[in-house]
Amino acid sequence: MIQESGQPAPAAFEKMLWQYRGEPGMIIPLLQAAQESYGYVPPAAIERIASVTGTPEAEICGVITFYKQFRLKPLGKHVIRLCKGTACHVVGAETVGQVIEDELKVVPDETTEDGIFTYMVVACLGCCSLAPAMMIDEQTYGRLTPQTIRKLLRQYRRDAQKM
Repeated sequence: MIQESGQPAPAAFEKMLWQYRGEPGMIIPLLQAAQESYGYVPPAAIERIASVTGTPEAEICGVITFYKQFRLKPLGKHVIRLCKGTACHVVGAETVGQVIEDELKVVPDETTEDGIFTYMVVACLGCCSLAPAMMIDEQTYGRLTPQTIRKLLRQYRRDAQKM
């Protein structure tokens, strides 16, 4: 199968489609395979799953939008996860979130226009002693202030633009 970009579809996704034997309840595993292969669920994968399973594309899209685990757009180069757990909430996670939104011009679960950042809110990062905290990729940052957030985001953006 050829995907939208003219490149072959990832082998893991194609293998999953070939293994499909009409079993009920396979839409979610097929979507998971597509997302694992592409990093998100592109329109070509939705069309292919619909074709193989005989499930209407609208129904597949309904599953994708119902479950938060699925994405219809690729993630940014850097993924920001803001903790909104109790400890972070008490010491200013709302302010941290507002600074991130103002600086990046996005709301949670969106990617910046330049594709550098995807901003997400999570229930807890498990580092309450660092509250308020966020992660950028696998790096944790704590005891955040508006100034440190702006400085971090601007440095990540400069570094990404150099590449």
